[in-house]
Amino acid sequence: MSAKIVIIDDETQIRRMLRIALKSEDYEVAEADSAEAGLALVARAQPDLVILDLGLPDMDGHQLLAELRGWSSVPVIVLSVRAGEREKVRALDVGAQDYVTKPFSIEELLARIRAALRDRLKPDVPALLDDGYLQVDLSRRLVRVAGREVELTPKEYAVLALLARSPNCVITQTQLLQEIWGPAHQKDTHYLRIIVSHLRQKLGDDPTEPKYIKTEAGVGYRLIFADSPA
Repeated sequence: MSAKIVIIDDETQIRRMLRIALKSEDYEVAEADSAEAGLALVARAQPDLVILDLGLPDMDGHQLLAELRGWSSVPVIVLSVRAGEREKVRALDVGAQDYVTKPFSIEELLARIRAALRDRLKPDVPALLDDGYLQVDLSRRLVRVAGREVELTPKEYAVLALLARSPNCVITQTQLLQEIWGPAHQKDTHYLRIIVSHLRQKLGDDPTEPKYIKTEAGVGYRLIFADSPA
């Protein structure tokens, strides 16, 4: 699976240009033309990166970024005609990873995207977890069991990837629900139970004595990898 990028920009021509450029690099692209639609799309699609215009029709981009940072750590590259230093500093302080001014070079933007995606993974966590049976490739969004690629839904992959970024560590139910479903669903633990059940089935993990996805009763879940740092 290639990296997924969400574009939030109300200019049709900009979205079209970005879509063509990103798809030529094998990125998966989704688009929104307003802040409200963009926030909903990020929550639903769980992208690897967001490209955000500040001048949206229904909400200033700074406000959108602040709301997004309340429940997601997805890298954000601001793409804006606002060239002032104050605008750039404000966006970076709110939580943007980078700031590119329109008009812009596609090649430069693609380089900044590659850099942001590299930084998405923790430097002390391998991009590839592989114990000979289960393989989770975070850089390629690819999961294999016994050498066979496993098709996961976006939510299933999002849960597995979040667990895989901190192997052998407990990730709380609240953190999983907030980052994947959004802050309004922090108590909807049945969502997690369903997704984890599906994941165990697809990974061939015995639900009565799971080898990989362990339940920490009342707390959260842990992805066990024997060769991963504890």
